[in-house]
Amino acid sequence: MDPTVAKLARDALDAERARLHTELDAEIEAPGQMTYGSQAAAASQVFAQQRDLALHDKMAKELALVDAALARLDAGTFGTCLRCGNDIAPARLEALPWAAYCIACQKLVADGR
Repeated sequence: MDPTVAKLARDALDAERARLHTELDAEIEAPGQMTYGSQAAAASQVFAQQRDLALHDKMAKELALVDAALARLDAGTFGTCLRCGNDIAPARLEALPWAAYCIACQKLVADGR
């Protein structure tokens, strides 16, 4: 892999990793004291907590993908599809530096094939 491309990829992955760590380190607020006066307010608090937990889970999964991409960079396999072994399109890697599959294989993986 071209050293310039590898450096750009590492910089993008390191920046994304730092952003995710910052977001994941933020505490999720527990719902406040519930009162009997407003069921709508209570439901809003529960919804907000559920949303925050789902976002936290999504970021944790994305962090794992970023870490895996950094490991592929270190191993010299970054930019190669894990399924078919072909090169991943540079535009795909630019948009999604942690992509592990080419577009065709990503569709198959997403469909469970």
